[in-house]
Amino acid sequence: MVKLKNDELLKQIPSLFKINLKEDKEGANIFQKLSEIFEYDFGYIYYLNPNTVQLKFSNLNKELIDKVYKISKKDIEFLYSDKGCLLDEKSSIIKSLNFVGGKSYILHKLGVGQTIYGFLILGSKKKNMYSEEDLSVLGICNSIISYVIKDLELSNVFKIQLKALKDGLIEKNNAYKIIKEQNEKILEADKVKTEFLANVSHELRTPLNAILGFSEILSEGLYGELNDKQKDYVSDIRVSGLHLLGMINEILDISKIEAKAMKLVRSDFNIMQALTEVANILKPLASKKGVRLIIDCEDDFKVNADYQKIQQILYNLVNNAIKFSPEKEEVEIIAKKEKNSFVLMVHDNGIGIDKKYHGKIFAKFVQLDSAYTKKESSTGLGLTITKELTELHGGKISIKSEVNNGSTFIVEIPQQV
Repeated sequence: MVKLKNDELLKQIPSLFKINLKEDKEGANIFQKLSEIFEYDFGYIYYLNPNTVQLKFSNLNKELIDKVYKISKKDIEFLYSDKGCLLDEKSSIIKSLNFVGGKSYILHKLGVGQTIYGFLILGSKKKNMYSEEDLSVLGICNSIISYVIKDLELSNVFKIQLKALKDGLIEKNNAYKIIKEQNEKILEADKVKTEFLANVSHELRTPLNAILGFSEILSEGLYGELNDKQKDYVSDIRVSGLHLLGMINEILDISKIEAKAMKLVRSDFNIMQALTEVANILKPLASKKGVRLIIDCEDDFKVNADYQKIQQILYNLVNNAIKFSPEKEEVEIIAKKEKNSFVLMVHDNGIGIDKKYHGKIFAKFVQLDSAYTKKESSTGLGLTITKELTELHGGKISIKSEVNNGSTFIVEIPQQV
């Protein structure tokens, strides 16, 4: 139940931006802030996987943090939807998570943009503790908490990269004394680049999180109803903010890859699930251009791979295909099973790529120079990240394309037999 009246609530919600998780592995700062807004006895934050959930933060049972729970397919599908809900002790989700002693629960999703990556549950020992109004307030809180958690993960990436840089400095100085002076110059440039990215991340992401969070609050109408023009402006602010966030995340992903901090978390999942989710995420972008997304997968099949990274590979390729397709065209997403591998293909009827560039497009910061591509802003890192994620799986990526005849990107991932 929400403790605060409207005026007090409006003052308290922005303070969620000040949550500091850097030295807080159990998420105590999150639950402390939430306790100033809600009455509750239990607080849990879980991350979502295709067939399981993993406890990430908790105000109780801290020894269970990182424990993985098996969840039914029906409940997983619900948890990946964009809705929150009120639950009691009889709910299948509550039973699967082995909660004991609670009588009423409130659950809402955690996500960035249209991508849901987890959920937060508050529970009470009292019956009928929460209402639909509480659910709406928790949704607004979660829109801020989602960005705070993701910001922590990206900060951790930089810590790993800086450590790898220091370790590499010692190792290279011992191994290549003859070219010490040259190496020191290279490593110094690397260090400057890394520290620059860390500073840019901090300076850009902090105000960007505020922009996204407050645009979410305004769109919810918590400060009063907006007219149609105001709603359009707030929507434009949020879409532009998410686009900038995506570009920043691409830079951080390549930093993580360079620091060799990117690891595979393999699991078994149906390939159609990954295809469908990526298509759903990108459907608004495609609809805006009148581009039709077609999924071609005759027989759904299981694969063993890192689900999040396969999704990112597909997202990058389909996003590019939509960007560089003329209006009212089609983009085809294809998946097929081979003897000891599976193949993903993304085909478009767009501007195409000259053969002389086929060996260059996967390099960092490469952006082909044409009148059409100048209309589309990007970091030039999407295909580089896609290639690295494919090779991390032991796979390979290739392209078939000609100018004005569209492009087909082909990703082949070997399977363990």
